[in-house]
Amino acid sequence: MYSILIADDEPEIVELLQLYLEKDFHILKAANGKEALGIVNTEAVDLAILDIMMPEMDGLQLLKNIRRTCHIPVLLLSAKSQHHDKILGLELGADDYISKPFNPLEVVARVNAMLRRVHHFDVPQAGKETVSTLVLGDLSLDISTCVLHVAGEPVVLTSTEFKILKLMMGEPGRVFTRKRIYEAVWEDFYMYEDNSIMVHISNIREKIERDSKKPEYLKTIRGLGYKMDAPVER
Repeated sequence: MYSILIADDEPEIVELLQLYLEKDFHILKAANGKEALGIVNTEAVDLAILDIMMPEMDGLQLLKNIRRTCHIPVLLLSAKSQHHDKILGLELGADDYISKPFNPLEVVARVNAMLRRVHHFDVPQAGKETVSTLVLGDLSLDISTCVLHVAGEPVVLTSTEFKILKLMMGEPGRVFTRKRIYEAVWEDFYMYEDNSIMVHISNIREKIERDSKKPEYLKTIRGLGYKMDAPVER
């Protein structure tokens, strides 16, 4: 049974999420950021649901601390719906974001999708040969360990960044629309345009490109989407 950490200073929110999640998951609870960080550092946590506005340590600072040592999926909750909060959370390493008030069934669906991405990404599809490492130029992505090496140096990825790279490095030269990326990585229907994919692409470029403003690997195909290919010269 996977362990889910719910960190929120509103007891009603914690109780509501626990009610919907405790049937299938072991629930860990925290009322502030410092308490949540202590749980992450001492317990086996498989996924964290973090409120942004919390006492002691807010959710964004907590996320930064978690990402220094841990790469578990993180879903951010916030009463704020402004795009800059969402973008900042994704830039700090969050995997997904949902605004309050929310439908608890949607949270359950997103939690299940995030855990599937992390724990079942390496299940081979029928009739397809299993590939353990994807190589593209100076990039080497180890599928079994989820580790990326750039010119021999290990690079830390979030689970979402790993999924995007695995998808695109698996078919170099192919143009992927935002819809295709979203449905493959988030395992959900692409309902509307937002900045999530763009932010994750930007974060990946910061990690793999010599100059993220002039990408050589992960290129934007205007009006269509993105593609990955090895640079002509490196």
